[in-house]
Amino acid sequence: MNPIEHIRLYQDELTGWRRDFHAHPETGFEEVRTGALVAERLESWGIEVHRGIGRTGLVGVLRAGNGDRAVGLRADMDALDMPEANDFAHRSTIPGKMHGCGHDGHTTMLLGAARYLAETRNFNGTVHFIFQPAEEGQGGARSMVEEGLFHRFPCNAVYGLHNRPGMPVGQYGIRAGAMMAGCAFFDLVVQGRGGHGARPESTIDPVVCGAAIVSAYQSIIGRNVAPNDTGVVSVTGFSAGTAYNVIPDQVSLRGTVRAFRTETMALIERRMQALAASIAEGFGAEARLDFREVTVPVVNGAEQTATIADAAAAMVGEAAVDRNRIPAMGSEDFSYMMAEVPGAYILVGNGEGEAGGCEVHNPHYDFNDAAIPYGAGVLAAVVERELAPMKS
Repeated sequence: MNPIEHIRLYQDELTGWRRDFHAHPETGFEEVRTGALVAERLESWGIEVHRGIGRTGLVGVLRAGNGDRAVGLRADMDALDMPEANDFAHRSTIPGKMHGCGHDGHTTMLLGAARYLAETRNFNGTVHFIFQPAEEGQGGARSMVEEGLFHRFPCNAVYGLHNRPGMPVGQYGIRAGAMMAGCAFFDLVVQGRGGHGARPESTIDPVVCGAAIVSAYQSIIGRNVAPNDTGVVSVTGFSAGTAYNVIPDQVSLRGTVRAFRTETMALIERRMQALAASIAEGFGAEARLDFREVTVPVVNGAEQTATIADAAAAMVGEAAVDRNRIPAMGSEDFSYMMAEVPGAYILVGNGEGEAGGCEVHNPHYDFNDAAIPYGAGVLAAVVERELAPMKS
């Protein structure tokens, strides 16, 4: 039976689990309840569970046959620190927290794949079910890797997925090479000399200096990054002063940088440092830039991309698999796992319109339960390809 059709046999149960996760969101490194429920279900299917990897992360281990190859399947478990604006029955019960990115669905998809593989065992080797905490900017994947994830659970390949609002349910998107951008956050402090707003000549105005730096930063991509490459520099915060007639001593800027190549990210950081320092010097001020890597780019391996795309096409048809998906400027810390083990990251359609078209990180977002069998199915199917039993 097609894995999707098999998993549909327990669609109602999976939907109930997903909605329970949604109603009880837990943010980064706080996924205690979520992890406990995941572990309980894995163990009920005879899957060996290892807890406390990356603090609140866990790994389930399932073996079949005598094969010596292993595949990792990963899902993120954390919610976002944001209020929910939905009013359905399974809306968040925790004020100020919600599953606004669909990680409740990803966790459920991996549980669905685990149940299917435990029931069918149509593979020869080992599957590691990796349930990761703290994907939303807190470094959960890096934490798991640094705590020995792939030393304890060696993998020949690792696979992950994400729902994609606006893509019809039953469709997939992927590409070999750069799939998602690396991400950095930055804070910039411009130190001047404050004074009376009526006597600016006696001050070193950090507001004017900061504004000049913001403008200069917009030249970095257009005048330093090659046209066949790309990047983003976004200043998303500018804090200065508390009174109408006071020029403040300092201003604070913050923002994010995105790039598909680590070399491009390094170039952008150098230009940001140089522009801030030189512009501040020109105004007689000082500038201090704190530039922090959040994730490296998601780079899909060619072999693993073909494997999971072929697995998807075998279930839903080639026309429903976009093998040349446009790369996204969003980031994903699954990249730290893929930096250790070759792998691929695939998008799964979350639906269009009211059913699943609301963008992620929006207070009205909800994961589309109709997508569960397609995400679970492609994870299960890629295992059956990677660890295909020997034919006699």
